[in-house]
Amino acid sequence: MHSSATPSLVGDLDHLTSVDYDRIASIISSQIGIRLPPAKQSMVEGRLRKRVRALSLKSVRTYGDYLFRQGGLDKELPYLIDAVTTNKTDFFRESDHFELMRSRMVPQLLKARLGEASPLLKVWSAASSTGAEAYTTAMVLAEMQAQSKDFRYAILATDVSRSVLKIGQMAIYPEEQIAPVPKAMQSRYLMFSRRNGIRNDVRIVPELRQRVRFNYLNLMETSYPVDRDVDIIFLRNVLIYFEKNDQQAVIERLMSHLRPGGYLVLGHSESMIGTSAGFHQIAPAVFQKTTVAA
Repeated sequence: MHSSATPSLVGDLDHLTSVDYDRIASIISSQIGIRLPPAKQSMVEGRLRKRVRALSLKSVRTYGDYLFRQGGLDKELPYLIDAVTTNKTDFFRESDHFELMRSRMVPQLLKARLGEASPLLKVWSAASSTGAEAYTTAMVLAEMQAQSKDFRYAILATDVSRSVLKIGQMAIYPEEQIAPVPKAMQSRYLMFSRRNGIRNDVRIVPELRQRVRFNYLNLMETSYPVDRDVDIIFLRNVLIYFEKNDQQAVIERLMSHLRPGGYLVLGHSESMIGTSAGFHQIAPAVFQKTTVAA
């Protein structure tokens, strides 16, 4: 007699049990603040299959066993975080923010520091992914500096995923990824590989790489090892994945690292998150820290 049990059993083995998925969701929420509702289970399993192959395990189900019943969680946690985080990034993503930085934010910040000789502008890309946001910022500031050499700049890029930080430090990207970069900027700030038979990659020029520092940072920590006179903080398209209480706590911590008059830039879908005491909105998803303490 033919049985249909075997095919369904094989199919089940390539899925986490509901108990293991709930445990993973709870760990990710407590560690990095990201919500993983049950509807995300298939997406999470798809991302974990790369780890299953890397560990030579038989299935996603056995990966859950490895984590929770074979003592693998502590060693595996960084890879688990890398697997479930969404590292979507592009050069000049939401380009109106960079235009506003050029036309309004930086000029106002420099105007407030007219008494300083060559003031240092500090920009923090607080969920930097592979570095496209940080290097876009560096290109814009380098262009402005070329027009008026009366300021310096430094960029801090942080992320909870160590694998994307390594990519940012290498600063090598597929040629198609830099398509949004204006041609004039490409010629000034990118180095092109032209080896026959090999994918054409590009690398950010050394002068910009020297201005960007990449560090690991988890936004769920209660304090951040970051200067408290940062001029501009980018935290775009991240807080939408956080619980409301965590969103507000992160905003308050970020505010403490901005100088009075500094700017916080969120994603366009996050504008309401930034409407808190101590900030006033100057443009969609762009907030300025009030110059007088509340």
